Amino acid sequence: MSDTVVKSNELKTALKGFIVSNFLFGQDSLKFDDADSFLEKGIIDSTGILELISYLEETYTISVEDDELIPENLDSVNAVDAFVRRKLNGAGSANS
Repeated sequence: MSDTVVKSNELKTALKGFIVSNFLFGQDSLKFDDADSFLEKGIIDSTGILELISYLEETYTISVEDDELIPENLDSVNAVDAFVRRKLNGAGSANS
C-alpha cells in the first residue's frame, strides 16, 4: 500500500484552494461546484491546465502521461479527485 493516503474531501479542499489562489486570484466569492467544467466556466484555460498538472505531479508525486490529458481526468474538481486517487492506487501507471 502507498504511504500517501489522501481522503477525497482533503484532496478536493486542497485542489479548490489551489484554484482559488492561482486562477481566481483569491476571490473565493467566485463560487464553483465540484462538477463544474473548468474550461466551460472559464475557471482555468488551456495554459492553466499545465499549471494544474504541475501542481498535481508535485503535490501527489504522480506522473500525468500524455494520453491522460483528457477532460475526463482534468476538467472538474470531481474529475481531478477521481483521477488522482486512481493514480495513487496504481491504476493507469503501467510504465511508471
